[in-house]
Amino acid sequence: MIQITPAIAINESEIHLDFVRSSGAGGQNVNKVSTAVQLRFDTSSLPDEVRERLKTLAGSRLTDDGILILKAQSFRTQERNRQDATERLIELIAQAAQVPTKRRATKPTRASQQRRLESKKKQSETKQSRRALPED
Repeated sequence: MIQITPAIAINESEIHLDFVRSSGAGGQNVNKVSTAVQLRFDTSSLPDEVRERLKTLAGSRLTDDGILILKAQSFRTQERNRQDATERLIELIAQAAQVPTKRRATKPTRASQQRRLESKKKQSETKQSRRALPED
């Protein structure tokens, strides 16, 4: 079990790892060695509110079926890429588990309202002075 928060833990059997060839420039092993890791995780085991926040955080990495796909190819070994993908999954779920604080609406202060009106008045006077006066 991988403990993410005190309330959320995922089983390692829910994570599916596939090893694929890395994209981009490479050396002599680029077409022979599959070091990139493609991690697949089904989000159906997560609580509903965490899954909803994860949907917005993951964006296009989350399929319509609710499967999160992460690709790790930064390192040259499968083991380091596997660790990187797992760490990124844990970090993403932990971020989705945090409940965002609600914004409390506040009124603008009297001084800020006064500053706003003064700047509007000054801008208006500047534009008025640029106008061509009609000749009689």
